[in-house]
Amino acid sequence: MRYLDDFSPGQVFDLGTKTPTAEEIVEFAREFDPQPFHLDEAAGKKTHFGGLVASGWHTAGILMRLLVDAVLKDAASLGSPGVDEVRWLKPVRPGDVLRGRLECLAVEPSRSKPDRGIARFVYELANQSGECVFRMKGMGMFARKPREPR
Repeated sequence: MRYLDDFSPGQVFDLGTKTPTAEEIVEFAREFDPQPFHLDEAAGKKTHFGGLVASGWHTAGILMRLLVDAVLKDAASLGSPGVDEVRWLKPVRPGDVLRGRLECLAVEPSRSKPDRGIARFVYELANQSGECVFRMKGMGMFARKPREPR
């Protein structure tokens, strides 16, 4: 189990990879972001994207899935009080191999609730060319390690 006390500034986690397919991009878009360049290759070619691209919210969801699988599923996570910044830097296309990265910026034990605290992070996805396509700054709330009985 990973607790707040196990994070430290400068610590980096490789979150693994995900390769979205055209079908996944369209399926997400149909339900949550039905803009033409997310729904159809031909329609996307008529835009500045030049083809089908994933919704930014789909991209954020991919990052979240990688984060849960690599870090949060084995952590004393208490959720998140929010994000400070979300940036979609480059379009995500079908077949892009997206690699997730998490960097801890700060760890702040709670003054009012000593059993928990906040870790601040930068979350990133890069494509197969190493180009950062998504960056988010935010925080996670985690339980502190239980104290050993005396």
